[in-house]
Amino acid sequence: MLRAIAQAAALGFTLILPAAAQSPMMMTPPWATQACEAWNKEAVLTGGLAESGWIKNDKGRGFKVMQLFRTDCAKKPTAELRVALKEGKAVCVYGGAVETATLDSDADYVMSAETPRWIEMGRGEYGPMRAMMFGYLEFSGPKLEAMGNMGPFSSFLLLVGKVPSDASRCPQ
Repeated sequence: MLRAIAQAAALGFTLILPAAAQSPMMMTPPWATQACEAWNKEAVLTGGLAESGWIKNDKGRGFKVMQLFRTDCAKKPTAELRVALKEGKAVCVYGGAVETATLDSDADYVMSAETPRWIEMGRGEYGPMRAMMFGYLEFSGPKLEAMGNMGPFSSFLLLVGKVPSDASRCPQ
């Protein structure tokens, strides 16, 4: 009986391991690529951020930048998303490595939190207001603009839970 349980446990482990191996580490360039794809499937983000005018505040560059990181893993952003106005929608046009060296604090965002907090926000346990109020989510960028878009901001945080990822270790 013990042997059968051990075999089942071993089989279960081998079934879980490949799935985890396929998921990128959270807040890495491969994760950002998938987050960008997920963004474009969310009407609250693509439509809501276009309708509110959020996407038009791009300082004439044609895109807004969001950089993200896990504070227990890094001291600076490890993933970047760029969003642009395309055919009347706020579309993610880039998800990957941090490439934008100089951000404009009147248009761009940097968000960071400890890994467990990102996971909690991704599950919808709380939204951006509570996260910022309790210091769970560090945030820099145009705060009034973000506060005027709390619905989309909440949807963005939920992407962390929708994009499969490995949060068990930090990027190297």
